[in-house]
Amino acid sequence: MIRQAYLGEFLAQKGRGIVPADTPNEVFELYSIPSFECRRPEIIPGSAIGSSKQIVSPGTVLLSKINPRINRAWHVESWTSHTKIASTEWLTFPPHADLEPKYLEYTLRQEWVREFMATNVSGVGGSLMRVKASTIDGLQFPLPDLTTQRSIVAEIEKQFSRLDDAVTNLRRVKGNLKRYVSGVLGEAIAGRLITGSGATWKAVEVAEVGDILLGRRRAPEYVTSAHERKYLRVANIKDDFVDFGDLETMRFDDMHLARYELQTGDVLVSEGQSPEKLGQSAIFRGHSEALCFQSTLHRFRADPAMTTPEFAQIVFRSHVRSGVFRKLGSITTNIGHLTLEKFKAAPFPLPPLDEQQRIVDEVERRFSIVRGVEAEVDANLKRAQALRSAILEKHFKQG
Repeated sequence: MIRQAYLGEFLAQKGRGIVPADTPNEVFELYSIPSFECRRPEIIPGSAIGSSKQIVSPGTVLLSKINPRINRAWHVESWTSHTKIASTEWLTFPPHADLEPKYLEYTLRQEWVREFMATNVSGVGGSLMRVKASTIDGLQFPLPDLTTQRSIVAEIEKQFSRLDDAVTNLRRVKGNLKRYVSGVLGEAIAGRLITGSGATWKAVEVAEVGDILLGRRRAPEYVTSAHERKYLRVANIKDDFVDFGDLETMRFDDMHLARYELQTGDVLVSEGQSPEKLGQSAIFRGHSEALCFQSTLHRFRADPAMTTPEFAQIVFRSHVRSGVFRKLGSITTNIGHLTLEKFKAAPFPLPPLDEQQRIVDEVERRFSIVRGVEAEVDANLKRAQALRSAILEKHFKQG
């Protein structure tokens, strides 16, 4: 009969605190919450650590008490000879003679543990939600002898290794698809996608093929306006689609409402904010209610005698992926800007309209295949995550 143990038997009741900034020149091996994502601790001097931590030793198992809807269980290794420290947002399980650290880590990574913690939190939401140590004290788990624990861990890791290889291959496919998309967009605006293209194209500026308007800044609170409208901002513009979630509201008088209300077929181009958002664009295809746009977006309205929204969108997406917009914009560490003047002056290849339509059709044909492959890859990545949980469940039931 396998013993049923309680987590409280192994949970540290009090951590050994440390203020790394008190020894600014000492280098630490830091197990922070953010570093969990790559499963590698930060090697960092005390001068760069701004808050108190707890000292931990190799073999300690860590369980995040913050925002437990995200399952984070990790064990401390010895990446370096430096003192090991951890965020105080970790609950800690010090090394114990009866417990293989990885066995406890895999126990804590099970879905039923995550669900229990997620439904027994305190706080107002998100990063403010925490699980108290006393909440998990009474959780039971099977604790076989050390030989059996290590056998279970070895089998889990063998199966996880195969799964990791499959996931790596799937992610490689996604990377190849992104490169393929960039290549198609580049060929499309260079005149190489359609046989016989490019020979008679004119090179013009964006301002010559459409009407461009930078969105409205928020009106001061004391201004009384007749209309309230929801509006789109940078956060709503993804690569080639509009996300209508989390819309905010702004006041407009009659003149500004007419000026900033969107029409079907308008192309919205990000003015910037974060560097990775600079130049991202999407075609507005309409919405269930009238929408406007904010000062962080350029609105491009195609001149139908010159181009179409679909071809313009191909040009703009290519400029993002090739770095044209980034070169035109101003970039700092955390902020990017593509000014109205720079956007208007951006290069725009101009094939005849019938040729533009052929290019749009061919790009859409190829991208429809890409979307199908991406959907299959994403589905398989979800299956891999579900399989990971199933592997844990299977072995702990056996254990």
